[in-house]
Amino acid sequence: MSDARENGDRGTQRIEEAALSARLQRLNEGLARNQARRPSESPGVDRATTASGYARGFRLSSELVAGVVVGAGIGWLIDRLLGVSPWGLMIFLLLGFAAGVLNVMRSAGVVAGSALDDGSPGTRKE
Repeated sequence: MSDARENGDRGTQRIEEAALSARLQRLNEGLARNQARRPSESPGVDRATTASGYARGFRLSSELVAGVVVGAGIGWLIDRLLGVSPWGLMIFLLLGFAAGVLNVMRSAGVVAGSALDDGSPGTRKE
């Protein structure tokens, strides 16, 4: 009886292996079709796009940080000169943050630039 059980188990294993092999073959064919449809990309173009994205990200983050730092510096100076500590720092820190966010939004193209940017109202320099 053990021989019959072993033969049955071997038959089941062979069927499962055949099913897995067929599934693997279908997956390989699907991958080959998808790779054939995708346009070939050169590594230089991908690097240039990545570098351009990094440059834009650093520019936007530096504009935000610059606004906050300038606002905090002006507030600290006002606190020292007028002796109204900590109100000058708090107010100008918030104003610097708002100015930094506005500069980031202008640079990203979310908000149109002001009329003072290029001299003509309603137009934006690129």
